[in-house]
Amino acid sequence: MSKDFSKELQAAKDAARAAGDVVMQYYEAGNYDVAEKSRNNPVTTADTEADTLLKVKLQNAFPEYGWLSEESKDNPERLDKELVWVVDPIDGTKEFIYGIPEYVISIGLVLNGDPVVGVLFNPVEKELYSATRDGGAFLNDEQISVSETTELSDASLLVSRTETRNGHVDKFSDYIGEFKPTGSVAYKLCLASAGRGDVFVSVYSKNEWDVCAGDLVVREAGGTMSDIYGNPVVYNKKVTKINDGIIAGNAAIADQMLALTKKLDGQEN
Repeated sequence: MSKDFSKELQAAKDAARAAGDVVMQYYEAGNYDVAEKSRNNPVTTADTEADTLLKVKLQNAFPEYGWLSEESKDNPERLDKELVWVVDPIDGTKEFIYGIPEYVISIGLVLNGDPVVGVLFNPVEKELYSATRDGGAFLNDEQISVSETTELSDASLLVSRTETRNGHVDKFSDYIGEFKPTGSVAYKLCLASAGRGDVFVSVYSKNEWDVCAGDLVVREAGGTMSDIYGNPVVYNKKVTKINDGIIAGNAAIADQMLALTKKLDGQEN
């Protein structure tokens, strides 16, 4: 019998909402410090305070679970844990800074590398996306599913504004219906899971905390997620970088995108 993760789900929902309250105080006041962790990768006071809150709440509730977060110092002890929280306190910090309401608090829980709980909260729009393994996907307690589009030529692609601006998705433009440039990685996964875009495509590398919770929500909404070569993502690895981009959403469109990517790569080689 599979483990019931309802307690973990509720704890993650409560923590996400509480972190959302912290984030919104800074978002509405516009008063916070900004630092650059690396080139084009900012962190704010809101990120660090939300991270501290999430860590305290989730580790107090489940002290035996490991912890992996973008804003916490990594502890290699997580690699020996069966269950590990994979967290991004604000996925979409740049959107947060620029006042674009397309960011989320993202909380995933993985069991031996596979997501079993996913919670993502957009505190501006009051949207709470959630899923447990084999339990379906929900938006504010209403069950959701990916789109039913069947043809790539009719499909909408949720894409990064940066990748769009840099021309990295131009090669797909002759084959798809439309691009939908949207905010954070995790939020694009949310929109794909609710059918508000057919598939999310990124050619950039990602980190585990960007996609962990959204991966489960998309799959429980009837969709699929893989790297751009069709390989599933395994979580709580020593190296958290996912180098080969992401395709996620409606399975029919995702399969066609995978085939198209291979075709275009072959043409370019």
